[in-house]
Amino acid sequence: MPLIKRMQHFAVEVADTDRAIAWYREVLGFKLTERHAAYEVEGIPVELTFMRLGDVHHELVIVHNPAKEYTPKPSLPEEDLKGPPMFHHFAFECDSRADWVKLEAQLRARGDVRFVRGPVLHSWVNPRGDGSWGENEAFYILDPDGHRIEIFCNLATIDPDGTHRNGEGVRMEGTKTAEL
Repeated sequence: MPLIKRMQHFAVEVADTDRAIAWYREVLGFKLTERHAAYEVEGIPVELTFMRLGDVHHELVIVHNPAKEYTPKPSLPEEDLKGPPMFHHFAFECDSRADWVKLEAQLRARGDVRFVRGPVLHSWVNPRGDGSWGENEAFYILDPDGHRIEIFCNLATIDPDGTHRNGEGVRMEGTKTAEL
């Protein structure tokens, strides 16, 4: 069995690289690490842009195929009723609930960020919850290409015995998770 440590980066295809770079910089605070043209390296027929939030080389790769004719996709995954499988969303975690609340307020104040859900508490245990899973608070936005992005805080952790701990570290008895 592979000894994978964590999921580290995500590559997303975009119709306009410059627009995507600007959006991820201005809206989510990414820094540009490198940008490369299609065929700059033999066998890589797409433009690749590497972006980061922290100190690793990249956490997001923006991919653009200059030979492709891009068409708009439905703005929400639930409206995409025909076609190949797509990813539903990718997510970014805030360090604290205070940071998450502050970021939501900043993004709403911009007026140019499309919110599609939330804020919501994903919980089937907490009475304020929406009946779903994870014990985290989240909101969802769309990037310029219609990719759904979850911004969240306080995702539950799972103790070795399978019991969940909420974002404050409190054990949530009766929430056993077993490897399926």
